[in-house]
Amino acid sequence: MLLFSVYGDYMSQMDWACLSAVILGFVLFLYGANVYDAFAGWIGVYLFFGGIIAFLVIYIYSELMKKEEA
Repeated sequence: MLLFSVYGDYMSQMDWACLSAVILGFVLFLYGANVYDAFAGWIGVYLFFGGIIAFLVIYIYSELMKKEEA
């Protein structure tokens, strides 16, 4: 099974790291909500949004640094 990232290449290690942070954050948020553990819930929220923001920053940076061919 081939997994592709947003920009068409195979998924890089940074894509995997951001995806795993989002998934781990979601799971920790659900765990914190289920057992009434506020610390785990907030860590989950921070990981979830941190993974998304990190991916967007890296993607936008890579798009801005591409050189146009003349």
